[in-house]
Amino acid sequence: MAAPEKFMVGLLQMSASSDPDKNLQRAIDKIHQAAARGAQVVCLPELFQTQYFCQREDSALFDLAEPVPGPTTDKLSVLARQLRIVLIASVFERRAAGVYHNTAVVFDADGTLRGRYRKMHIPDDPLYYEKFYFTPGDLGFQAFDTAAGRVGTLVCWDQWYPEGARLTALQGAHVLFYPTAIGWHPAEKAECGEAQHDAWRTIQRAHAIANGVYVAVVNRVGHETGDIRGNAAPGAGLEFWGCSFLCDPFGRVIAEASHDQEETLLGEVDLRALEEVRRNWPFLRDRRIDSYAPITNRMID
Repeated sequence: MAAPEKFMVGLLQMSASSDPDKNLQRAIDKIHQAAARGAQVVCLPELFQTQYFCQREDSALFDLAEPVPGPTTDKLSVLARQLRIVLIASVFERRAAGVYHNTAVVFDADGTLRGRYRKMHIPDDPLYYEKFYFTPGDLGFQAFDTAAGRVGTLVCWDQWYPEGARLTALQGAHVLFYPTAIGWHPAEKAECGEAQHDAWRTIQRAHAIANGVYVAVVNRVGHETGDIRGNAAPGAGLEFWGCSFLCDPFGRVIAEASHDQEETLLGEVDLRALEEVRRNWPFLRDRRIDSYAPITNRMID
């Protein structure tokens, strides 16, 4: 069956408590609500089932990881099938003892695990100590055919890299989904907060424009100290800035959430509009692929 020319995207901007089971149930409830409002593709924030635990290095937190398939993804698969939606979720994947990934899973409307994407770019910054937890992805950049259309997903830190967006778009993705957990260090917010958020929003709108695709970004909200099962991290924590959004292939923002409230954001993807933008701004056509080999160098000295 051919994919529809239009479909509705639902982005679930959420906060997280210290209880993973409660977070999962709240996500399930919100997925039901999004589907009831017409969402055909629903995306959750990065690592939605827990508070953002990478604010410190603690080997006991590897216990939060699950295999894929596993208990959480089994529940999400059933939910996608019941609601007849495409569902994108970010999970902490246990691949083997000592090998863990930050993984986005894509379930089709029949519940099939259509594919997984393992986060490729892994940050190591103050309160974002992800290199301690996550092995860099080894599946490459991918796009997946679903009942709604061809979609690609990357994860958070990937959103700053044009190469990932380009390679996903070149595989025919109509929408790039970015499950995200990004926020302000409270001590920096007054001085740098506005500029940091603007840069984040701008780079992702640029991916939409440069590749002629829709871009869907779903972030979390709330102040967190990485409190997992009552064990808080030291320090001031992070204030996640929300502002999930969907933009069209010319970078126009179709829908955008607030900085500090949980919201279910809905927006339409129109593949005819994508076609129209690409006909008038044929950036993919005019690429000089014969001249780009040096891009694989770390630096060109």
